[in-house]
Amino acid sequence: MLETRAIVVQIDGQHALVQANQGNGCGQCNGKGCGTGKLSQLFCSKPRQFQVDNPINASVGDEVIVSVMDGAVLRGIGLVYLLPLALLVAGAMLGSLSAAQAVQRDGFAAAGAVIGLIGGFVLSRWIASRQNRQQNRPYIARLWREDM
Repeated sequence: MLETRAIVVQIDGQHALVQANQGNGCGQCNGKGCGTGKLSQLFCSKPRQFQVDNPINASVGDEVIVSVMDGAVLRGIGLVYLLPLALLVAGAMLGSLSAAQAVQRDGFAAAGAVIGLIGGFVLSRWIASRQNRQQNRPYIARLWREDM
């Protein structure tokens, strides 16, 4: 289960708007890490807020632990990035193979790639609309305590 600390900013029924405290890399940025945190600070300077489920009825100002079920992030990445990319490559290959003359291969490959990419985005949106979103949503697991 992936977890991070956050502060509850706003409550809206059974949902809460939280602002994550972390998110600037893996924690090695102060030492001899890869510097990903510095890169994220460069491009993401403003604090990010997310809407999450609030099953524990946390209040505004509470510091909480936000969790996401195992595999939810990986499934989302596969659906949003890998499926369209795979269809882009498949479309380019099919377009290239369907060209009657060698001169036409690049144009057909480009057209096939665009069609595959658009088809990938449409297909991933359709698949996402059919999935059970409740199990993939982040939620507030518990209040955060210093002695944890």
